[in-house]
Amino acid sequence: MAESPQSPAAPGPALPLRARLSFACGHFLNDACSALWFTYLLPFLHAVLGYGHGAAGALLLAGQAADGLCTPLLGFEADRAHGCGRYGRRKGWHLAGTTCVLVSFPFVFSPCLACRESTPQWAAFIYYLPFIVIFQFGWAATQVSHLALIPELVSSDHGKVELTAFRYAFTVMANITVYGLTWLLLNFQTDQPDHMEHLGPQDIPVFRNLALIVVGLGAVFSLIFHLGTKEKPYPPRVLLEPEESTPLLHKEPPGPLLLWKDWLLEPSFYQVAVLYMATRLIVNLSQTYIAMYLTNSLLLSKKYIATIPLVMYVSGFLSSFLMKPVNKWIGRNLTYFVGILVVLAFASWVALARPVGDEIYGLAVLLGAGSATILVTSLSMTADLIGTNTHSSAFVYGAMSFTDKMANGLAVMAIQNLHPCPTELCCPACVGFYRWVMVLVTGGIAVAAVATLCCIMVWPIRIRSGAVGLQGLNSARTPESSTRSAEGESRSSTIN
Repeated sequence: MAESPQSPAAPGPALPLRARLSFACGHFLNDACSALWFTYLLPFLHAVLGYGHGAAGALLLAGQAADGLCTPLLGFEADRAHGCGRYGRRKGWHLAGTTCVLVSFPFVFSPCLACRESTPQWAAFIYYLPFIVIFQFGWAATQVSHLALIPELVSSDHGKVELTAFRYAFTVMANITVYGLTWLLLNFQTDQPDHMEHLGPQDIPVFRNLALIVVGLGAVFSLIFHLGTKEKPYPPRVLLEPEESTPLLHKEPPGPLLLWKDWLLEPSFYQVAVLYMATRLIVNLSQTYIAMYLTNSLLLSKKYIATIPLVMYVSGFLSSFLMKPVNKWIGRNLTYFVGILVVLAFASWVALARPVGDEIYGLAVLLGAGSATILVTSLSMTADLIGTNTHSSAFVYGAMSFTDKMANGLAVMAIQNLHPCPTELCCPACVGFYRWVMVLVTGGIAVAAVATLCCIMVWPIRIRSGAVGLQGLNSARTPESSTRSAEGESRSSTIN
């Protein structure tokens, strides 16, 4: 994004490496819990605790609905917050959210304390529901506040890409940690050699210990974030009277600020929201059903539910470091398109052939690299959409997250209700069922994402309020030419 040269408060490319690393640490707990939630919640409830498809899907839907409802509300409140003394408003909400996650998440992956074999599933649902709601509230508060810090810490186009890439690199590190720990805990079950091939009640200690270790590590990384990230305090007057104030981080010529209600009138807001939702559907649904695909469709042993996701996130980790040069070379839209092509290659492979042997690791590399590319790029495009309107950035991220959480929850519930097996056990029909689930949640949604991307290229993203324009790919401007153009257009920015 091209910035006006008259932005003295903008950190620019001079943000120290130490500050970037400490910022990236702030989402480690969320990312690790998210890996457990999406990858292992359904197998834990279904195969380990023995709950039916509908009950397991309902709990996941309840969590996604709670997250989806909390996220935009938290974004709105976070933008209105004043901070606490010298402690900024973003870090204040981050601390509150982290606390909620720490106290609730271990109960989600532990058996019901008061339940017995005769306890009905609806009673267990009521038991888990409060912990899931508290966890999702905390997760949403942490996510929104952390994302809202990006356009406040850096202002340049490629600075946002770099900071987002650092953030995603730690996301991948968190996932690698989770899957590595899962592999170790599953392989340390030497006292149960007859139960190593498939998940069952004997694996309850594995998931309980895994959740406790993840929470402990996440607490350490959150502490590093709060000690190493410096956030500028927000004067109460500016927050109480945003209509009469100029942006805190960008001292540009006076102009109207975009409030939350103004965003709802911007067509560009909905363009980016749909693209972000499609991206999250691909990433989260493939993560949710990869374990089912491996164990039920490919009939692999349970150790693969750790090793295959691990390979996916190693490839994603490596891909994340290419985001800055690739974005600078070919621009946002083409970078996203390349990532979608990789995801489509994965879907085509799954649909046309049954991978055997080492081929499954090639599939994992494709899905990991493609998911990393589209996720980093979509987040960067969201940061570009916000531009200098950092005072309402938490609402924007909250609204984006609302669309993806609700869509994910409803998609999972629909898939669970379409399951061909009437009992809790997988019947022969589910072998092909999970295969086509993986094809549709990657390839099918990728086609929808390409259609949305085409709309962005044909109808460039343009903020109408205050004459703030975001021009699309057809402007054919390089970052250097955008910078020169910005000297004559004080409130112009570009999504390539």
